[in-house]
Amino acid sequence: MKPEAKKWVIVGASRGIGAAVAQHFVSKGDWVISVCRSAPIAGEWVKADVSIPAGIEAIANAVGDAPVDGLLYMGGVWENHAFTEDYDFLKSSDEEMRYVISVNAIAPIEITRKLVNNLSKTKNPRAIFIGSLSGLEHKASREVANTASKFALRGAIQSLRLALRDRNIGFSVINPGNVATAEVLTDIQDGRFPPQKAIPLGDLVSCIDWILSLSPQVDVSEINLEQRTC
Repeated sequence: MKPEAKKWVIVGASRGIGAAVAQHFVSKGDWVISVCRSAPIAGEWVKADVSIPAGIEAIANAVGDAPVDGLLYMGGVWENHAFTEDYDFLKSSDEEMRYVISVNAIAPIEITRKLVNNLSKTKNPRAIFIGSLSGLEHKASREVANTASKFALRGAIQSLRLALRDRNIGFSVINPGNVATAEVLTDIQDGRFPPQKAIPLGDLVSCIDWILSLSPQVDVSEINLEQRTC
């Protein structure tokens, strides 16, 4: 790691958006803690299930007293058959709904609380969270737990910005449409999703890079990324 390297904690780093973000910062020579249940392709692995307290504690223990430039919460889960014609709210179990809300809304709050002191040790700390367009007003989807959790995440981050104002941490939520992860591209190809052009992963990484490049005087509350063409 270079002396000027930044230090990032990336949650959900084993696949999709999180894996791309972890690879990006590791390639720059930064120090990356990759939090996920299965082995990541980049970064120092912290094996943790963020839906339970032990998983949250594992992250805090791995970071210790180290300064952290950014918490990048890239993780997210949804119901079985979500975003397809096979999804049925009435068949979604209580356990499934609680799990989705725990990972998407509760874990970001608890992890932020655990890492506040680490973030406060750096000059321009940031916490960036991946939300969803379905968490915006009048954009809800049929997936009840996922939509509820994305609304909750936005509210939580707005509140954290106020509760931790004296810590000078920049809080941002990025709300994208479908991003061109391997999973999404497979769903489109196999017909589970309608034909469409997903948002390039590189564009999402560029948004994160841009937020992190800004001065401590600027806080980017939210960015919404729509798919321009189908």
